[in-house]
Amino acid sequence: MIKDTLAAVGSAMSVPRWRSLLFVPAHVPRFVETANERGADGVILDLEDSVPRDQKGEARKRLPESVAKVARQDASILVRVNRGLRALAADLDAAVMTGVDALVLPKTDSAEWVLEIANAVSELERERNLPLGHIRFLAQIETPGALQRLGAIASAHPRMVAMALGPEDFSAAVGGSPEFDLLLTPNLSVLFAARAAGLLPLGFVGSIGEFSDTRKLREAAAHARRLGFAGALAIHPTQVVIFNEAFSPSAQELEWARRVVAAENDAAGRGLCAFAIDGKMIDPPVVRRAHEILALAGSN
Repeated sequence: MIKDTLAAVGSAMSVPRWRSLLFVPAHVPRFVETANERGADGVILDLEDSVPRDQKGEARKRLPESVAKVARQDASILVRVNRGLRALAADLDAAVMTGVDALVLPKTDSAEWVLEIANAVSELERERNLPLGHIRFLAQIETPGALQRLGAIASAHPRMVAMALGPEDFSAAVGGSPEFDLLLTPNLSVLFAARAAGLLPLGFVGSIGEFSDTRKLREAAAHARRLGFAGALAIHPTQVVIFNEAFSPSAQELEWARRVVAAENDAAGRGLCAFAIDGKMIDPPVVRRAHEILALAGSN
């Protein structure tokens, strides 16, 4: 019964538009103070890798204040929790609150793990009289074993809303470097599993730590959008502007999409499902892409 209720809640909630999600160390006040000025579609208050072990308790204690500071009407607030059971329990106790839209689950490797966390979050929501199912999950895929279970992970629970490959952790787990050849296949695997389950695929083929070479980053983000990714996670404010631009339709794309939709309406009036524009055949899948481009523009 509870899962049915959550499924209904999940289906009623719209998929967010996350072109850029900016990590902010939750224990550094000056970063938290300016996070909502960076223009990201979402801010991830990080309790995991960027927070030293001896400062995690303080970061949790400050979380309500941090959530209030980064709150912005049109931006999502996410919290990245830790993987270890003791730390995770403390993180969930601190993070399940009004104002938090999603949890980022690092090193997600099975559907069972997602269900365990979902059950704990449901208990906390009920105890605290919060809307059941409001807090969604973004799963980070960071181990080779998880690649074998992507479909199950993506459809594990109605709270699931997005998936992303963790390029640094994944590369380390397989004993390699975060380079294109190594990361292309796992990124595409995450993309396909996310799309099949109706989730947002986030990421690009490359190292998330490379933010100083803006030309290279812009090319990687543009390539990711052509592959089908919807946005990416950022560890530096410089990346936010690049991702917002790369994962938004260009003026040329919008012009093309409007022409296709206009031609579609004309063709429908003549009983046609396929037609030509500029010497290229336009059929239903192409028309669908045009509508999706216009929808993206309308949600920015």
